[in-house]
Amino acid sequence: MTDSQLLELFHSDAPEKAFKLLMDKYQVRLYWHIRRIVGESNTDDVLQNTFVKAWRGLENFRNDSQLFSWLYRIATNESISFLNKEKRHQHISFDVGLGSDENEIESSAPSQYLQADAQPLDGEALQKKLLLAIDTLPDKQKIVFNLRYYDEMPYEEMSKVLDTSVGALKASYHHAAKKIELFLIGGD
Repeated sequence: MTDSQLLELFHSDAPEKAFKLLMDKYQVRLYWHIRRIVGESNTDDVLQNTFVKAWRGLENFRNDSQLFSWLYRIATNESISFLNKEKRHQHISFDVGLGSDENEIESSAPSQYLQADAQPLDGEALQKKLLLAIDTLPDKQKIVFNLRYYDEMPYEEMSKVLDTSVGALKASYHHAAKKIELFLIGGD
């Protein structure tokens, strides 16, 4: 079903059915978008909050943007709200999430990849290092990088989702990519 058809069905006599179809259509994409921002353990909660807000706001949805952009904006805002709430309630060190076992923390530290005699990175190790690098970015740069790199979202669409100019988004992506590159090659 197209977004227009979904909205028409929502405004007719079947809003629950339309919303279920909307969830089916966008749930996976939103899940991965949110997960890249907040991490795996909190994704389901943020996704649920996203759909609750969408349900409450769908009645007043103005058709001046795409439904997809509107949902991404809600998901992004919910993710940022979650991260801000987490920051207020906890002071998390960089080592949290790497494991409680000292050897595990040591073995997953970025310096392991910088040793001259270290083995070349395999795909899994490189992916872990990329995720570590992305995790060091400021929230806005992280979101812009994820939308562009993983979701391959055009800057114009991102501009609608994040309510930011295309130029500012390009600058954020450029700065994020440079920081990630420095992290991956070992510079800080």
